[in-house]
Amino acid sequence: MDQLKELREFADQQGIAYAANEPLKKYTSFHIGGPAALFCRPADQAQLAGLLNFCRRQGVRSFVLGMGTNVLFSDEGYEGAVISTRGMREEIGGEGDCLTAGCGVPLNRLCQAAAGRGLGGLEFAYGIPGSLGGGIYMNAGAYGGEMKDVLEEVRFLDEEGCVRTLPAGELGLGYRASVFAQKPWYILEARLRLKPAPADQVQKKMEELLARRKEKQPLEYPSAGSTFKRPEGAFAAALIEQCGLKGYRVGDAAVSEKHSGFVVNLGQATCEQVLQVARDVQRIVQEKTGYLLEKEIRVIR
Repeated sequence: MDQLKELREFADQQGIAYAANEPLKKYTSFHIGGPAALFCRPADQAQLAGLLNFCRRQGVRSFVLGMGTNVLFSDEGYEGAVISTRGMREEIGGEGDCLTAGCGVPLNRLCQAAAGRGLGGLEFAYGIPGSLGGGIYMNAGAYGGEMKDVLEEVRFLDEEGCVRTLPAGELGLGYRASVFAQKPWYILEARLRLKPAPADQVQKKMEELLARRKEKQPLEYPSAGSTFKRPEGAFAAALIEQCGLKGYRVGDAAVSEKHSGFVVNLGQATCEQVLQVARDVQRIVQEKTGYLLEKEIRVIR
């Protein structure tokens, strides 16, 4: 593929690390996925923007991958460039009750930084195993909080390759949704506005929420978190359990025995096995309850 050859040459010129045919299962929480034709590791936001703009100009198919915690890659892999923000050099800054961080910063690290500065409001995100960019992309939330509650503005690269900044109110943030899921825009950095709070109280609340996660969620198995969105007027896990699907299995992909809202990898599950479990659950739940469950995980082919 000539375009990928040109991308490799560009990466060499810019000093950007990359690898050919890199197994994607190494970079996702599901531990599933075939090889990426080219796996790029930018060191900072400048290199990330450079790669994205090059791919846009040259028509190279690309996908930006954060912590890989809400993604299911095809068993065949990805024919294009996967650009990883993991390992980028990014600092957490800000002043007063604001924090500023790059897209690749893990949410846990950001939560700890907030606690260390005596800032509350982000505790709900502690234990969500993703990056800030991924959290904004899907408006991640838990225990009564969502990213939209604390997000002030986002700096991003638009479809023309221009760096823009928009306030949170213009980002279409809703339940597991944002404008970034609808447009070819790439998050670079964000600013959060939090509330002053005693550091020890913030830390205590984070630890309490993390303990609740460990107690209720099947963290002992690879997964991509909640497989389905919460349907209006009901809870996905309760509907699945009501239909007798707890433990339902295809190959090594199974509905968790611990939390029915999770499809887990029991060992060597494939993408197709996970998708078959999801399709079967959707069909049976709709037949028995009338609710159509929508997948929350992003499937990338």
